[in-house]
Amino acid sequence: MTDSAKTGAAITFDKVGKAFAGSGGQAVTALEDVTLRIGPGAICGIIGRSGAGKSTLLRMVNGLERPTSGTVTVAGHDVGRARGSALRAIRREVGMIFQHFNLLASRTVFGNIALPLEIAGMASGSIRARVEDLIARVGLDGLRDRYPAELSGGQKQRVGIARALATQPKVLLSDEATSALDPETTQTVLRLLADINRDLGLTILLITHEMAVVRDIASDMAVIDGGRIVEAGPTYDVFVHPRHATTRSFLSGVTGITLPRFVANRMQADRPQGPSQEVIRVTFSGDHATDPMLARLNADLGISVNILAGAIEEIGPHPFGNLLLSLDADRGEQARGFLESHGLLTEVLGYVR
Repeated sequence: MTDSAKTGAAITFDKVGKAFAGSGGQAVTALEDVTLRIGPGAICGIIGRSGAGKSTLLRMVNGLERPTSGTVTVAGHDVGRARGSALRAIRREVGMIFQHFNLLASRTVFGNIALPLEIAGMASGSIRARVEDLIARVGLDGLRDRYPAELSGGQKQRVGIARALATQPKVLLSDEATSALDPETTQTVLRLLADINRDLGLTILLITHEMAVVRDIASDMAVIDGGRIVEAGPTYDVFVHPRHATTRSFLSGVTGITLPRFVANRMQADRPQGPSQEVIRVTFSGDHATDPMLARLNADLGISVNILAGAIEEIGPHPFGNLLLSLDADRGEQARGFLESHGLLTEVLGYVR
């Protein structure tokens, strides 16, 4: 998915399928023919609705689930076939942070972070140095002796992140890590994950049902629907050129650009007889994201448009905008040709009588 994936993936799903035993002995398919490669140092967001299979996919990376078919490899190691010490070695290279923190109430901040190091048999002196460093890295200075009940949700998640980093993993898994947090705290946690990715070079695989999380942090993304990957690629490309209906549905939620109900209820796929309005989506990207193209359309061709909805977003360093417009259907082809000649993308959504 990223340039680094061309020379070697940190995580690879190769034709992965997963079925569970259902009631009456019938198998229930959770994943089917999933192929995905995540490059070293990437932040990859897996987005899907509840039940789409994203949690099952994530749990295969550290061997909590095993594929029914296909292979899952982490840094070249086949997770599905690993057993015993080989599996434990893989898991030491894969840290995981959870939606509901999973902290031990009887342990302090220091004790929770130290737990995986104690299990690994590290010397107490080395544990102390490592935990103190992690406490500073995640911004928990002064809280080392606090218990989980004395922490805010954001502080608990920082403890969870520090604990996941304790064994110096190469891959960090995030299981809906921000969905239990308020928007401001979510942004703080996402910035921390981005800093960790930059400073430590960790590959981060996160699953979420929030497109805003993918927009704000992920270099790459994949959309999963019904156990299949329906779209994948660099985040900017997927946002600007969404191909699948599920992707477009998620995008409409994050940008807020949905058709007004009075238009959507009257719209039809085929152009009707007689006067009508063509409804189009215009995507402004890159250098054209802030150009006054609608004003030029009116000035150069005398074509007026109605703006139904719109927003300008930013994906990494790249701006892009989406507008939903309506215009005289007789001038639609001419208007779309003009906009596309200036580097904009257009899509006919339908017609309104």
